[in-house]
Amino acid sequence: MNKTILMGRLTKDPEVKYLQDENSTAMARYTLAVDRRYRKDGKAETDFISCVTFGKNAEFVEKYLQKGLKILVSGRIRDRKLCESGGE
Repeated sequence: MNKTILMGRLTKDPEVKYLQDENSTAMARYTLAVDRRYRKDGKAETDFISCVTFGKNAEFVEKYLQKGLKILVSGRIRDRKLCESGGE
């Protein structure tokens, strides 16, 4: 099972575009800044996670999300390099 739940803030306004397919599917890209619970030497650390969503979810993102907003996302993690080599 590959399920992830992340909570963080948007680093900038989401980028939304419509694909050139028969349905003109919406695609949204955004980056979440996720604070780590564990800290090294008392210093806060942040991970920046790139996210992509399609269809109705992308349309929602376009309408309601903006830079700085704290959100919770649920989905799968996919390694871009693994996807390019044909793995899942």
